[in-house]
Amino acid sequence: MKRKKLLLTAFLPCLLATGLLRPACAATDLTTPRSSGDRSTGSSLWLNYHELAPSLQKDWSGVVRQVFSPGESAILLNARDELLLAIGQMTGRQVAATDSPAGKGTVMLGRLDQLVDFLPKSAVEKASALTEGGYLIESITTGGKPATAIVSRDDAGVLYGVFHFVRLMQSGESRLRLSLSSEPAITLRMLNHWDNLDGSIERGYGGRSLWKWEELPEQLSPRYEQYARYCASIGINAVAINNVNANPKILREDYLKKVEVLAGIFRKWGIQTYLCVSFASPIRPSGIVEGRPRWRGVGDLESADPLDPEVRQWWQTKVDEIYTLIPDFGGFLVKADSEGQPGPSSYGRTHVDGANMLADALASHGGTLIWRAFVYDNKGDDRAKEAYDEFKPFDSKFLDNVFIQVKNGPLDFQPREPFTPLFGAMPQTHLAMELQIAKEYLGHATTLAYLGPMWAEILASDTYAKGSGSTIAKVIDGSLYGQKKSCIAGVANTGDGPEWCGSVFNQANWYAFGRLAWNPRLGAEEIADEWIRMTFRCDAPSRAAILKMMMGSHEALVDYTMPLGLNLLCAYDGHYEPSPATREAFHKADSKGLGFNRTKRGSNYVGQYHPELQSIFNDPDKTPLKYLLWFHHVPWDKQLSTGRTLFDELTFRYNRGVKSVDEMVQTWKSLGGEIAPATHASVMKKLLEEQQFACLWRDECVRYFSGVADF
Repeated sequence: MKRKKLLLTAFLPCLLATGLLRPACAATDLTTPRSSGDRSTGSSLWLNYHELAPSLQKDWSGVVRQVFSPGESAILLNARDELLLAIGQMTGRQVAATDSPAGKGTVMLGRLDQLVDFLPKSAVEKASALTEGGYLIESITTGGKPATAIVSRDDAGVLYGVFHFVRLMQSGESRLRLSLSSEPAITLRMLNHWDNLDGSIERGYGGRSLWKWEELPEQLSPRYEQYARYCASIGINAVAINNVNANPKILREDYLKKVEVLAGIFRKWGIQTYLCVSFASPIRPSGIVEGRPRWRGVGDLESADPLDPEVRQWWQTKVDEIYTLIPDFGGFLVKADSEGQPGPSSYGRTHVDGANMLADALASHGGTLIWRAFVYDNKGDDRAKEAYDEFKPFDSKFLDNVFIQVKNGPLDFQPREPFTPLFGAMPQTHLAMELQIAKEYLGHATTLAYLGPMWAEILASDTYAKGSGSTIAKVIDGSLYGQKKSCIAGVANTGDGPEWCGSVFNQANWYAFGRLAWNPRLGAEEIADEWIRMTFRCDAPSRAAILKMMMGSHEALVDYTMPLGLNLLCAYDGHYEPSPATREAFHKADSKGLGFNRTKRGSNYVGQYHPELQSIFNDPDKTPLKYLLWFHHVPWDKQLSTGRTLFDELTFRYNRGVKSVDEMVQTWKSLGGEIAPATHASVMKKLLEEQQFACLWRDECVRYFSGVADF
């Protein structure tokens, strides 16, 4: 039945009657939480070594009475010291390091070659089979006495094993007999920092940059070491320390001396240093104008043409200089021919020409080149198609030390997108997945949005590249195509603020990224439960309440911002407030319906997927509701599988999202006696802000769409 156009003021009473819409978005009263003793303020992240309950202290004190660590490398010394610190703080008694493994309750940690004489044959066999970074934690008997071995084939693996052992203690469980091993599924697990040389951070919401360039190399912030420790605790083994919109100055000698100092700190925690570089770096600082953009670099050339022998030699000389300072330098991360950044197209060259030129310079030192696939010019009928169209033809053309870094979604780190079709489309190319830990489109530091479910959903998505079961996780870890190299990167959310990430719950996303980078098949709920146990000291009902909040938080944000597959409804400036009126190119709302037609009858973006997915996404009745408006322009009055029309479903979801935030506020308020007062107050302040944020999004979007619709 045809309905008249509804204005927001007309249907507010109906929404109030449903209970989905509160009468107002006024701040909920915050009662003063009662004191519950010494609690964390959030500055220690998940390495909060809270004192264990007396029964657990007794159990673990029997397991760990002394620590034997024969290795003397910086990484192994950090591993030993971390274990001693954790044991002392959690059991309430100091444990000594010993130069002999004799004695009951010895924890032995080291490389296999250092411990082989003290291990039983079965443990040696298990440790021998480990891949790089893998570790074994085994309860053994040595010299007739019970002991525990933490062993790996390399130093970093021992460090990761120690953090796993500590995590078991933090979990609050009694684990007196241990027999477990773990290996990283992905070889390169990195953070990408969008930090600028002036101390600002592009899309940074946790303060200013950790790196104090004006103080380096003479003055060292203690946060450098702390940062590296946190990264190592979740298995991150590489960091790109500067913005992909790179300032060429990072390659000047004075800045490389600063980078050298940071790299020396990171090295002690098993972390390689990468740099983002400008493709125009070889050009002289005064730039050039003759028919080309006025790119400015730090070199002495008038060109950055990747096929020019002088340009190639300039890069080789610069790479040699870097490796002289930083022998374990990881390589370069490059954003080229994207959003105004210089690239090979200025010289009529391809992505292959540009990437391979840099990769060739790095290859002699064992370095890696990571080339971003985030490119668009807004000239086509659908921006979502551009990465596939530009890179798919070059499959097999890139050198072996090149990764093409692809965002998880084809637009730009949206609250929910289908996966980028390049995954599963380039079997002869090393693909790296880029996720965004910083919540650029998810409310910045305002919202409680745990991204574990979002990332787990992406990693479990099936590409059908080699039939059913060809998941994104298998593409990224290399197992689908038998690739030995693999990479996943997360855009960091760190800053110099007291909580590191803008809020305590944003720390969970840093943690979740690291855990999924180690094992992309872990469950988001399992990871959240780990983080809660490690971060908060509270009882089981409180942990369950926090877990419920976290697991529903991402879906709530999707509901109140961009439900049913809508994308890019935010303001251009800041990517924070809603602005659907300026985003018609993405939502395509008109009087008849809503959504972007990307089927074979529209932009045919669907054609970039494998046939099994095309058959689903071309049909609006088969397309999952969460992607409906991404793939289809749907009439306002079309009845959906929920029994509601599109318009009614849209308003239902916007209001459901607001209601979910209201429930989170009430849940957190009830935990005042279980959470450290400072942490409780800080999170409550954010949640009250999110209430206002959610209402703003709902009200603006429903008002706009109700004004456009004609039914």
